[in-house]
Amino acid sequence: MIHSQTKGKNYSVLLKEWKACLDLSPLEKIELGEQIQSLSEQIHRLDYSHTRVAVFGRVGVGKSSLLNALIGDKVFATDIAHGFTRKAKGIQWNQAIANVETIELIDTPGINEIAGENRDCLALEVAISSDLVLLVLDSDISSVELNALQVLINNGKPVLLILNRCDQWESKEIQKLVQSIKNRLPNSANHLSIETVSAAPRKAKLSSNGVVRSQEYEADVYSLKKTLLNVLDKQGTTLLTLNTLRQAESFYHCLKSGRLKRRKLEAQGLIGKFAALKASGVAVNPLLMFDLAAGLALDTALVIQLSKIYGLELKGTSARKLLQRLSVHNGLLGGVQIGIQFTLSALQHLLFLASPFTGGLSLVSTGPIALVQAAVAVHTTKIMGRLAAEELLHNSSIPGANPTSILRQLSRRNSYLNTCLINWDMNRQQKNYNQTLLP
Repeated sequence: MIHSQTKGKNYSVLLKEWKACLDLSPLEKIELGEQIQSLSEQIHRLDYSHTRVAVFGRVGVGKSSLLNALIGDKVFATDIAHGFTRKAKGIQWNQAIANVETIELIDTPGINEIAGENRDCLALEVAISSDLVLLVLDSDISSVELNALQVLINNGKPVLLILNRCDQWESKEIQKLVQSIKNRLPNSANHLSIETVSAAPRKAKLSSNGVVRSQEYEADVYSLKKTLLNVLDKQGTTLLTLNTLRQAESFYHCLKSGRLKRRKLEAQGLIGKFAALKASGVAVNPLLMFDLAAGLALDTALVIQLSKIYGLELKGTSARKLLQRLSVHNGLLGGVQIGIQFTLSALQHLLFLASPFTGGLSLVSTGPIALVQAAVAVHTTKIMGRLAAEELLHNSSIPGANPTSILRQLSRRNSYLNTCLINWDMNRQQKNYNQTLLP
């Protein structure tokens, strides 16, 4: 217990140091104020090992009833009318968990309610900010629920699937329903297990006066409760750490995107100056090797100046990757130069042989070579500037520990966490970032 909690506190210390090194401008503090506050609260929860579990799902699937059954008391209001829960509500769950100090159970508004778009957004926001999500179903999974599940997975959220109201079906019917749900799950969610519960079972009962009434029976959530406590016992600190790092990573990406957007014009001007320098140098210099060396030096200086403009820096693998791109583009420039010179030389030779018939047109000016070389230099410099800005957006870092490196360390030691990160990283790699941010 002490070992896991100590790890959580160590990560919170690292993140506090990382956050302190961000060097936010006054404008950034204002624009990102809400996210800064949310991240600070999450780091505080990591500090004190406070785990949050949210129930999430369509309107009327019995989310509030499920929480009441887990707690053993009617704490959360329920009603026959769908959509009774209008805002998120949390309560501490008094369970003794070795690696978690406190557990907060959060009820969220139902999704897919008519005229309930704001509550949909609130429910999703609460679910994504929680450490573990219980997605509650009351029948076969619908397209709305599949879409919501995919959003949660794309955000790296650990999810438990819950099939409620199982008192309505026979055992064989439940098995078929569970299998049908599994068959419809996307590949990114095929590792999820499905817990079957009856949060608020009711059965018809004939009274002495001959009137049939619906009577509530004891809830059946034992299996879910056991599974949930087991997950929190083994992975509670890890889930809390994952969520904190995910929020830190998301915040940092917003910060970098904002800097690229605000300083785009300045970066474009800088790239233009370096393009002009490279073009003039290539055009007047006859030595190919000198062109390549000067081009590489100019591109390297361009990357350094861009990183200063954006207040970001590249290190390690990212820097080496960008250096390789610099070499490739300068090699391309050199190859084009050689090709142009070879072509014009061959043309000169042919015209020389044909000079008796052309009146001495074999003396071809070297002007076209210089013009084409300059154009290629300008083009490759602009490409390099854009690649450098994109690399700064995705893979830049600041001194000390950062969320991405800590996530990688955790994933190598924890297969459960690694599954969440694989799905999250796949989504991030497939996402098309806003190209208007780049110069």
